Amino acid sequence: MPLPQSIPPGSRLVVRTAEGVDGDDGRMKFRDYIGHLVSWDGRTMVLNRDASANGSRPAQVVELPAERIVRIKPIPERSYPLGRHDGSRPAGNRARP
Repeated sequence: MPLPQSIPPGSRLVVRTAEGVDGDDGRMKFRDYIGHLVSWDGRTMVLNRDASANGSRPAQVVELPAERIVRIKPIPERSYPLGRHDGSRPAGNRARP
């Protein structure tokens, strides 16, 4: 897959990378990174990786070399059940006693 020359910073992406062949089963292994693009110069992608949904991994900045990138897809922003990322409720949508 040819990689794009430019991607707007701040775009939310899923980036699939090739991790190599597994020594046990001989199959190719991949890893997906989901987050917001910090920079892309055609050789290295810097991504602000989202924290895991279950809280097991904090957000982190990762650098992905172009030769390991297999696929890039834009994805929509996360939606949150209470309307805001910090868990607070929007005005007018208060919990009832």
